[in-house]
Amino acid sequence: MITGELKSKVDGIWDIFWAGGLTNPLDVIEQITYLMFIHDLDEADTRRIKESEMLGLPFKSIFSEDVEIGGIKVNGNQLKWSVFRDYPAERMYSVVQEKVFPFIKNLHSDKDSAYAKYMGDAIFKVPTPLMLSKVVDRLDDIFDDISKSGNTDVRGDVYEYLLNKIAQSGVNGQFRTPRHIIRMMVDLMEPESNDIICDPACGTSGFLISSGEYLKENRKKEIFYDKKMKEHYMNHMFHGYDTDRTMLRIGAMNMMTHGIENPSIEYRDSLSDQNPDREMYTLILANPPFKGSLDYDIVSTDLLKVCKTKKTELLFLVLFLRMLKTGGRCACIVPDGVLFGSSKAHKTIRKELVEENRLEAVISMPSGVFKPYAGVSTAVLIFTKTGAGGTDNVWFYDMKADGYSLDDKRSEISENDIPDIIQRFHNRDAEKERKRTEQSFMVPKQEIADNDYDLSINKYKEIEYVPVEYPPTEEILGNIKEIEIEIQTELKKLELLLKEN
Repeated sequence: MITGELKSKVDGIWDIFWAGGLTNPLDVIEQITYLMFIHDLDEADTRRIKESEMLGLPFKSIFSEDVEIGGIKVNGNQLKWSVFRDYPAERMYSVVQEKVFPFIKNLHSDKDSAYAKYMGDAIFKVPTPLMLSKVVDRLDDIFDDISKSGNTDVRGDVYEYLLNKIAQSGVNGQFRTPRHIIRMMVDLMEPESNDIICDPACGTSGFLISSGEYLKENRKKEIFYDKKMKEHYMNHMFHGYDTDRTMLRIGAMNMMTHGIENPSIEYRDSLSDQNPDREMYTLILANPPFKGSLDYDIVSTDLLKVCKTKKTELLFLVLFLRMLKTGGRCACIVPDGVLFGSSKAHKTIRKELVEENRLEAVISMPSGVFKPYAGVSTAVLIFTKTGAGGTDNVWFYDMKADGYSLDDKRSEISENDIPDIIQRFHNRDAEKERKRTEQSFMVPKQEIADNDYDLSINKYKEIEYVPVEYPPTEEILGNIKEIEIEIQTELKKLELLLKEN
């Protein structure tokens, strides 16, 4: 979560751009993102050199030798943030504009890659050497603060805050899923080294990056000591789609910085006929936009056949089932209305999940999870595509705290249900004896069917009412009279004091 001090520093960078005449918010976001990417390339390259030495694996630094830019050979070392940041303003500007920026635009050897595709039309728009020097100094200050705090998700935090400055961001639903919620969902799904992972509304690729980090932490030997598996990880495992080219550009940079060389990040309206994917993925992780209603003519006819609705949150659930292979798993965030909506479309998709596939869990999250960007109540649905049923019992969990206050400040607190959620989900057999008064419990499929496939936890949760014994009415009245006498006595004393003065 971005702190007040960090917000102030980001505001300072924003003010530098605006004072220099760069007033389009998306331009400002892009320019800041490019500079952060340049910084992170240097940092990631240094980190990967150290990791390769520790693992005994070969690694060639992108800055290790002369680089050809515009027909001229340039010493790769001077393209590093840690080197050019110390140059005088005029020289720094010349190096970044004429060498560093062309270098990052052409960084990927595969010209058909997502990175090459979306960086091709990137433009360096910082107008003056003085502005660049000021912004680099401020960013250095921010990176130092972040490094001391231990929060490595710099780009995500800063981008999230910058995006909030754009008036239409709330309308478009372009707010970032909190990193700890993403990581919770990844930990619940435990990606495997042979998974094919997709986020059909990927934004800045948060779910894909977190999945990659999980695999590095838990499947390192399986992936990086096997040539075939490493090739799969780098080129075929990660797939993301979005309709915002700015998002895609940032997502592609994000993935490359995190060591994933060639993810499939594409411009695509996932709900339309331009999305041909069927039974392609083994794992879907997503927080699709809840934009309200779409026109029928822009929605894929395949989706409408299953569930005729204009609501994006329902259409995406149908889409996930279509895109998953049989046996494929999904963890997605949905607004609470999906769980209990009474329309035919709501009931149809819930019945599809319960009767035709295997619905495994419903984790209700408090409404403050997405603050300050949205106050909507949401839940995480976890299911496996079977096409032949398989739901036996559905696990419900009532999350009350996620480690942060549920107000607009989202300050860190000690109460956090996430470790308990992960531990209990992976040991669901032990949950069968839990009472409905507990924070988590199992509900049989038949009971859900009998309740019109309602998936809201409040439908099944039992509340224990503890009887409270009050004193007799005569005793309460006696106490009130005694208090009244005391008040009158004190008032009389006050009146005497006032008269004496």
